[in-house]
Amino acid sequence: MSKTVIGVFNSRDQAEKAVSDLRNKGFENEISIVAKDEGGGGRTDRNSEMFGGDSITDGTTTGGVLGGIAGLAIGAGALAIPGLGPIIAAGPIAGLLSGAATGGIAGGLTDWGIPEERGKYYEGKVKEGNIIAAVKTDDNKIESAAGVLRNYGAKDVETH
Repeated sequence: MSKTVIGVFNSRDQAEKAVSDLRNKGFENEISIVAKDEGGGGRTDRNSEMFGGDSITDGTTTGGVLGGIAGLAIGAGALAIPGLGPIIAAGPIAGLLSGAATGGIAGGLTDWGIPEERGKYYEGKVKEGNIIAAVKTDDNKIESAAGVLRNYGAKDVETH
């Protein structure tokens, strides 16, 4: 049976290293990333620094915004979520989010087996400028996936 392991990163660097390590451990197309697209040129808040101030809307590719993260996942792209603004999603969850944009991130996570109240919590974390990483995996690989997320500083690591 398939489960979802999810965690919250507060830095792009941590998330990129975790995704890279997950891929090295055999997790490939099961990895999804969701982050705010904090583009907007000269802003200097923590979030826009994290993404280098680049924005999908000013012609930069998704790979340029999230560096290694988006390059590691299939189906990366920018989405506008009502009440949240522009986000970047990569991996299988990107399709769920684009199909359920009105349900926001929480709606997409619900489709991945994450309870609605926890989905809303994780959506709030993205809204604050954090990055969420989710891995869909078999029961026998849950601990491995959760361990990698925790090793690179993920908070609120849960399995659903």
